[in-house]
Amino acid sequence: MGEAVTQSAPVLRALQVTKRFDGFVALDAVDFSLREGERVGLIGPNGSGKSTFVNSLTGVFPIDHGSVLFNGTDITRLTAWQRARLGLARSFQLPRPFKSQSVRQNIEIPLMFAVGQTNPDRIAAEAEAILLQVGLGAQSRASPKSLTQVELRKLELGRALAAKPRVLFADESMAGLSDTEVDEVLEVLMKLNAEGISIVLIEHIMRTVVRFSERIVVLVAGKKIADGDPREVMSHPEVERAYLGQ
Repeated sequence: MGEAVTQSAPVLRALQVTKRFDGFVALDAVDFSLREGERVGLIGPNGSGKSTFVNSLTGVFPIDHGSVLFNGTDITRLTAWQRARLGLARSFQLPRPFKSQSVRQNIEIPLMFAVGQTNPDRIAAEAEAILLQVGLGAQSRASPKSLTQVELRKLELGRALAAKPRVLFADESMAGLSDTEVDEVLEVLMKLNAEGISIVLIEHIMRTVVRFSERIVVLVAGKKIADGDPREVMSHPEVERAYLGQ
């Protein structure tokens, strides 16, 4: 399946992105685009290159070939923190909050260092607003040690939001959660998207990916094998063979 046709210029675009590790090709000339305000699911079997692709787009890994464009500007050589300052953020599958700091302070830290905010009152107010966005307003002064798993995932999303992203990569934000907790995180992501943030969801829970995504991209063995309408992608023979094992 070819890449879906978009009517507006993409906010994020990857062209022929290739990444090797000691001769092993982890990403093989992958093209990708994301529109302003779009919701995209990124799926594939374990070892398919999803995390490598996200790390390549967000600047954690330098790429060996290709280019990455953000809002029309080539950011291929920018560092991860420089990309974050432009509005390219991510959350991580395993939350690692600063356990000695309060929940609110965990949001204030990236506000200071990722965004460069310096006014203490404004930092505190923005942190409280972000906690309300992710459903943690009541836990502002609590310790991260007291949070449940779903609350830790929400805090991780809040830390990513502190970078004021235009694009957010949510990397397995629902792994290990119950159905009810998955719905809670999904509700937060849908609300953030409604506020204008483009979101790429990397997830193994297929019902959630299909429910969330306007478009699904499938990676297998470092190659993009499908890109399009969720239901069409999930019924595509190549996806069924490579991903669903049918």
